[in-house]
Amino acid sequence: MPLMTVVKFTRLRPVENTEEPPALHARAMDNLRFIRETMENAASFTAVSGWGLCAVGLTALAACYLAVQAAGRGTWIKIWIAEAMLSLLISVVAMSRKARAAQQPLLSKPGRKLLFNLAPPLFVGALLTIVLARYGTVSVIRPMWLLLYGAGVVTGGAFSVRIVPVMGLCFMLTGTLALFSPAAWADAYMAAGFGGLHLIFGLLIARKHGG
Repeated sequence: MPLMTVVKFTRLRPVENTEEPPALHARAMDNLRFIRETMENAASFTAVSGWGLCAVGLTALAACYLAVQAAGRGTWIKIWIAEAMLSLLISVVAMSRKARAAQQPLLSKPGRKLLFNLAPPLFVGALLTIVLARYGTVSVIRPMWLLLYGAGVVTGGAFSVRIVPVMGLCFMLTGTLALFSPAAWADAYMAAGFGGLHLIFGLLIARKHGG
């Protein structure tokens, strides 16, 4: 008998992959989220209003004039507290208008970072003002205001346009000079700082950064 070789072929079945690939839509959303977060972290808060700073400078000069005319210690402190509240209102309104004109959210991630870094030095300044006024040590209050405001602008301005932290450094320099100068010069330093620096840098920001 002829030798017959029977070859049996078996049908090979592909191995089924039990793991489902991630959905394309989900991967696209993750990529978009990553891109958005990266852009937010790299972005700067550009809604700082130069014209708002100019308005703050003008009201500060008026407050300085009224404080010089004030007779009592408590009166000039109240004048500057009122000026601080007015300046805050002007700044918020001006920045809101600029952000709305640029179609950007006011409390974007850079905006929140600016706020969170600016607020602590101002809060410390408010607490120290209460303590120093209570114990009669008022000669260092005005230099302290300039120094702490400048420190807040430097730290908060790190998330804004480059000229903002430069303004903060100028405030710190003014406060340092006021700290080691005769107490009679304190009002002049307040006018130069909260009045003059706000006007100068406000005009620069308005000119170079769109208002």
